[in-house]
Amino acid sequence: MSLSAREFRINRTYDDFCALMKKAPSSLVVEMDTVEGGRGNSKQAFLTLFFRNCSLMLIFVIPEKTQECVIEVFDTLSEKLGIQIFQELFPLILTDNGTEFQNPQRLECDRHGVSRTSIFYCNPNSSWQKGMLEKNHEYLRYVIPKGQSLDTYNQRDATRLMNHINSEARDSLNGCTPFRLSLAVKSKIA
Repeated sequence: MSLSAREFRINRTYDDFCALMKKAPSSLVVEMDTVEGGRGNSKQAFLTLFFRNCSLMLIFVIPEKTQECVIEVFDTLSEKLGIQIFQELFPLILTDNGTEFQNPQRLECDRHGVSRTSIFYCNPNSSWQKGMLEKNHEYLRYVIPKGQSLDTYNQRDATRLMNHINSEARDSLNGCTPFRLSLAVKSKIA
């Protein structure tokens, strides 16, 4: 079920997100988006989740760019990881206003109504507010140019692509890879 154009954003705006970050600046933030193939040549899409603290990106193939498909990824992750680990890994998620993300109650809670995350939305037409993920999508586009169909890719292909992207050393990470940095961040938390 979709809420009206404004309802889904109540208490979840970018201003709300900024206010929360001001109170808790060390909060773990995950940026979320979908990547599509060319118009009319792709039914599948990629759901991407990007950890700001280490530049690690997860990629999930979804059969369609719909709320149901995004919720299914969240439910599967919650079930496989367990709700406590999901809450630790994805406490705050910042995304755009795409229709696939406009059921925040169901994204924030699992099938049983247990709270698992908090969703916030960028201002309309302000993808720069989740700019780290947008920039990271360039790595995807080196392999899959914009306009190319995503329908030929399965999760194994997406995982291989994700592993290569996360193994790329970055100047912005002082020569470190997102994968290696994620391990260092994890060891500091544990």
